[in-house]
Amino acid sequence: MRDAYHEELDSIGDGLVEMARLVGSAIGRATTAILDADLKLAEAVIEADQRVDELQHDLEARAIALLARQQPVATDLRIVVTSLRMSADLERSGDLAQHVAKLARLRYPDRGVPHDLHATILEMGQLAQRLMAKAAEVIITKDVDLALQLEQDDDAMDLLHRTLFQHLMDDRWKHGIETAVDVTLLGRYYERFADHAVSVAKRVVYLVTGEHADEIQPEIQTVPGAEGA
Repeated sequence: MRDAYHEELDSIGDGLVEMARLVGSAIGRATTAILDADLKLAEAVIEADQRVDELQHDLEARAIALLARQQPVATDLRIVVTSLRMSADLERSGDLAQHVAKLARLRYPDRGVPHDLHATILEMGQLAQRLMAKAAEVIITKDVDLALQLEQDDDAMDLLHRTLFQHLMDDRWKHGIETAVDVTLLGRYYERFADHAVSVAKRVVYLVTGEHADEIQPEIQTVPGAEGA
């Protein structure tokens, strides 16, 4: 009975990893769709979000069943409760990737991003994908130091977000109000996606240590390429 119980706990972790990988892929593909005006790809990202929602619902059902049947305590209870919270972060990340794809669909056949911001949005999309890949690795390895590094890596996304606003506030902006709104929304989507990746990593820290991430000092490293952002 206990073997089956721990297998079920492990399967919840596997579900979280699958969600993280799916939403990481989604933000990468949504970025391509918005930059290339790829309607087919945008539609695929929008449709694929249903799988993320299904995984979350399944994970919630299994976690609640475990709470009801096994009444876990101590570390096992932290695993179940923290997993529920991580699944909510990951589901929201999928929604944000879907928002990017929906904006690509809305602006089709035009490109949703001005040429002079193409590189910035591409970098935001790539960074978002790397951060979520790192969050997935943290879920698998339970590596506290790696988890704590994500907040440092997220500084690169904040810098890119500020760069977008500098373009929008520049007197030389010539792309109109509608495009300015689109770019503002895109910046927010990527920034929030990165925040959710960081939140997932912080929850792993709590799961492993019982302490909140803000109370622990990491060994500072960065996502490859983030230091040049």
